Amino acid sequence: MPASSAQARLPGATSLLSIGQVLARLTPEFPDLTPSKLRFLEEQGLVSPARTESGYRKFNGGDLDRLRLILSMQRDHYLPLKVIRSYLDDLDAGLSPSLPGGGAPGPSMLVVARRFSRDELLRESGAPAALLHDAVSSSIILPAEHYGDDALQVLRALVDLQKSGIEPRHLRGFRGAAERELGLIESALVPLARRKDASSRAKAAEMAVEIAGQLEVIRGSLIRSALGRLTK
Repeated sequence: MPASSAQARLPGATSLLSIGQVLARLTPEFPDLTPSKLRFLEEQGLVSPARTESGYRKFNGGDLDRLRLILSMQRDHYLPLKVIRSYLDDLDAGLSPSLPGGGAPGPSMLVVARRFSRDELLRESGAPAALLHDAVSSSIILPAEHYGDDALQVLRALVDLQKSGIEPRHLRGFRGAAERELGLIESALVPLARRKDASSRAKAAEMAVEIAGQLEVIRGSLIRSALGRLTK
């Protein structure tokens, strides 16, 4: 949107939010969100807030929903920004693209990751409270006041695995493997981490998501290959 037209709408638009107000609304759900990350997402063309005549950014309700969608896709699906940008471009064009990596089509910017209380998580997953307790004790699911779609999918998987005799305690090694992958990611980010500017920190966060996605591709391929040997 041209800056002039954005500025023209600002007088009297009390629903517009400053960066600080956006952070206040989103950081309870996305604690890692910072002003530098917001600016980085704008630089990447993923969100286009209006500007006052003095140059201050002002976000409307649609910008807030769009940011929540972007951050959810990064956190819950480990999607790189180029994939998220393509998805958003399709939404902007009036299409109903499938969520990258699987999922139902997204008809609007209001498609965001859900949040569940403990009781809601148990009800949605069909899991007994003891299974969630064991999953938390085994570090398969991290304890929290509210859980996301990722925790729901994991708990549903644990319900099915339990039917095959696989319990959360059998999966404790998965947390160690995840920590080793995190070590690889941290090593790759050392050059950026040495820089203290906000842009480098934002780029490091984006690069971490991309590397995590690439490691997941390799892990999935190794498992599929191993399964192939089992069926021979």
